[in-house]
Amino acid sequence: MNRSLTAVPGVLAGHATDLVGRTGVTVVIFPEGARAGCFVPGSATGSRELGVLEPGHLAGAVHGFCLAGGSAFGLAAADGVMRVLEERGIGFHTPEAVVPILPAAILYDLHTATRRPDAAMGEVAARLADHRPLGEGSVGAATGARVGMASGAPDRGGFGSWADLPDDQDGHVVAVGVAVNAVGSVVDPTTGRRVAGGDPVRRSAGFWRGQTTLAVVVTDAPLDRDGCTVVARMASAGLARALVPAFTPFDGDLVLVASTGEGEPVGADQMLDIGDRAAACLSTAIVRAVR
Repeated sequence: MNRSLTAVPGVLAGHATDLVGRTGVTVVIFPEGARAGCFVPGSATGSRELGVLEPGHLAGAVHGFCLAGGSAFGLAAADGVMRVLEERGIGFHTPEAVVPILPAAILYDLHTATRRPDAAMGEVAARLADHRPLGEGSVGAATGARVGMASGAPDRGGFGSWADLPDDQDGHVVAVGVAVNAVGSVVDPTTGRRVAGGDPVRRSAGFWRGQTTLAVVVTDAPLDRDGCTVVARMASAGLARALVPAFTPFDGDLVLVASTGEGEPVGADQMLDIGDRAAACLSTAIVRAVR
């Protein structure tokens, strides 16, 4: 059973993984477009095109998300993804060209990586994106990820995914993918036990203060841009449940949300349910990333 991001009908996703260079790219594609929003709890973010998610922006839909390692250098990977989407006619139609709308975000893996993601790697990830379950562990944007940096006993991070499937035909899928690269250690919220990284914060650890956890939430529930933003904020609770400490001054955490559903946007009661499920999926995906 597919319990990854691609459990949402019509969504494509793929990784480009450089195991030698210890870095990579993860791409999520919405061939028919999707409404989207974001929440940025991090203090050290690196991103591109988040302005299209602001209220009132002319572009009413996004056509994908690009996550990459490489710190700010990794934003170049989005150019390769754009090239593939343009080639396929996926994007915002202007009189002169089809322009893909592709928010992108990066994490800091320069402590581990010996190479940096570029446009060629972004293109590989986009061409590999399909409907199959998305791989987990040291893959894609999280190939060189680390966790527990503040503890003085860091472990590898990773990419994790989890989907909450509906109980009936009228329900909606809520799916999460996350590249975990955190200052904090990972704790399983179901048991309270630490599963990666050392005991939380040894202040004398002397760690490099530059990390980021990047999360993508996708649902087929019809949400408008404001609804996506509310769900993104609610989903960020999953970071606090599984990362200790969370929301530090040194993390560049970011939560992106996309809705592929058609029809009248759901009401507040359903939005509450979707946001709560997204938070639970995110904490589960974080634990899966390091296991």
